[in-house]
Amino acid sequence: MLPRFAMLEHHVSPLADGIAAERGWAQAAAAGAGPQAHLWQGEPGWAVPATYARAPGWADWQARCAQAGTPVHVRSSGGGLVPQGPGLWNLSLLWRTAQSEPVQADAVYRDLCALLERTLAALGVAASPQPVEGSFCDGRYNLAAGGRKLVGTAQAWRRVEGVPVVLAHAVIVLDADPAALTVATNAFEEGLGQVRRYREDALTSVAVEAMRAGQAPAADWAGRLAGALRLHGLDGAT
Repeated sequence: MLPRFAMLEHHVSPLADGIAAERGWAQAAAAGAGPQAHLWQGEPGWAVPATYARAPGWADWQARCAQAGTPVHVRSSGGGLVPQGPGLWNLSLLWRTAQSEPVQADAVYRDLCALLERTLAALGVAASPQPVEGSFCDGRYNLAAGGRKLVGTAQAWRRVEGVPVVLAHAVIVLDADPAALTVATNAFEEGLGQVRRYREDALTSVAVEAMRAGQAPAADWAGRLAGALRLHGLDGAT
């Protein structure tokens, strides 16, 4: 279950390593700073679970990605391959808990999805939790509109300096091009020698779905998202 977050920090400048930033926010939560809520965009690159780092040729592929200007960061949560960069926004929620074992993981996912449903509804997008076969980092707690994924979620329970801390995370395809993302994620899997591939029609974006629902194009989708989270999302977390 989500706590009440006093403030949403909206990081306007892209973070070079959002995973490292999350570690710092987790330390702050563990030290007693209170629940942390951060909306941020990463510089172009990739976030992968530790399973990817066990693939043959991983070190060479990671080095090639870094040389190409799209570094790969290994995260602590599960799931699959997730791109970072323009048009993709991350919501990171971190708070202290009584135990480090994920005994309430489903409740956290349900509350996170409910928060995001309210937020997207304020932007004119009707979305609901469901798996979307053929989407990158698929899971039953995706948010999808019209059967197409536009938000992925993950969580991690860990001890930070002996204090149990929860990370609940969402990656929101805000105004990135779904077709270009599909091409890029397939190229990553192919470059690493993996067999999995993703379908273009499995992915959409908040901007696409909002305009499909009759909303006017926005010059600042990120600003609208941050405002909707503050007014219709995080204020309702309990």
